[in-house]
Amino acid sequence: MEISINQNGWAVTRLEDIATRITKGGTPTTYGYSFQKSGINFLKVENISEGRVNLKSITDFIGEDAHKFQSKSHLSVNDILFSIAGTIGETCVIREEYLPANTNQALAIIKGTDEAIIPKLLQLQLEAFVVKVRMKARGGAMNNVSLEDLKTLLVYIPPVPEQHRIVAKLEELFSSLDKGIESLKTAQQQLKVYRQAVLKWAFEGRLTNKEVKEGELPEGWKVEELKKITIKAKKVKVKVQEPNNEFIYLDIGGVDNSILKIVSHKQYQWKDAPSRAQQIIELGDTLFSTVRTYLKNIAFVDKEIYHNQIGSSGFTVIRANRTKVEPKYLFYYSTYQGFINPLNKLQTGTSYPAVRDEDVFSQPINYPISIDEQHHIVSEIESRLSVCDKIEESITYSLLQAEALRQSILKKAFEGKLVEQDLNDEPASVLLERIKAEREKNKPVKKAKEKKQVKAKAEL
Repeated sequence: MEISINQNGWAVTRLEDIATRITKGGTPTTYGYSFQKSGINFLKVENISEGRVNLKSITDFIGEDAHKFQSKSHLSVNDILFSIAGTIGETCVIREEYLPANTNQALAIIKGTDEAIIPKLLQLQLEAFVVKVRMKARGGAMNNVSLEDLKTLLVYIPPVPEQHRIVAKLEELFSSLDKGIESLKTAQQQLKVYRQAVLKWAFEGRLTNKEVKEGELPEGWKVEELKKITIKAKKVKVKVQEPNNEFIYLDIGGVDNSILKIVSHKQYQWKDAPSRAQQIIELGDTLFSTVRTYLKNIAFVDKEIYHNQIGSSGFTVIRANRTKVEPKYLFYYSTYQGFINPLNKLQTGTSYPAVRDEDVFSQPINYPISIDEQHHIVSEIESRLSVCDKIEESITYSLLQAEALRQSILKKAFEGKLVEQDLNDEPASVLLERIKAEREKNKPVKKAKEKKQVKAKAEL
């Protein structure tokens, strides 16, 4: 254990020097076990949020046999989980109510640090230093940090009494901050509900006609399958393209599903074209992702630059027959839960649940025959949703400010500027030396015990 002292008089050492073990879990299916609908909690990165495990979000469980087999990933109270793959930096302290539990290889398990530092303080320190960890990440589609990189991360350890003062102060400050964040997120959810209510009223005719009774459509409206009011997008003939000619390529990764817009595109020469580059896109098209329809990766093609360019076969291209329907009307209808929910139920596949183009085009659409009325409905939708967008922007900005404030508080805490220091506190370096001496003393005992066991087995 190498210990140095920083300007605050705190001990500084590597994470592996204060931990008894740093390991990671494994996926049971790799070893022939199956997930269950109930049983022992199997924690994944997506089950961790805001420093806690959301027990209601757990969908995979394992049996006693898989739990015993994967003994190295058994979790205990005060273990710290830290995500090292994909979404790097999600962290939490294991509590009694989470157990028994196992985890997979995307989460590092940090054990035995509570002798040196309060687990909550270490968890917050990992959160504060997550940028340093992310800088070590490598990999392409799935970024990851090695256990070795995590083990060598420097940890700042104040005297134990000061640790308690820091944790108490952080909890006090974060309690107020978290209440504000919770209110903002509640407002965000209410906006989502309101958006869907606007669309429901619109496509039932009630947004523009107050006399419409619920469950009935106004006079002059029709219900038809989407295919009957759309035009099929043309497929590109790759073989006749000049190999060195360039084209713009739109795929699902270029759609921001929080704002339902195309935010980026790729550029290729035909000789390097992805296999999914198959559909010719036109201005006014709606791109509807057929993979995980509930994620709503949907966008309207509203920029001239994308006209006659190429889209991924991962989209259903919804192209309005403009003699029957306004393109924007179809776009907003495709974002309506009344359109999406039935498609969610039609998805097939485990890794990439998806629907077929035919599933999308078979969905019924309510629409007024009058194009002018469709324009009017689109205008009413946009006037209301534009107000939502402005409120959403304000909420997003406030949430960013709250996160910046949180990081500022953490930075101050681990610079030794959040609480007063007390010269009478025992230096953390003394505590670490005691821990080091204790562990060194126990090492020979462990080895002797192991030798004795080996000898006993040999004699049998």
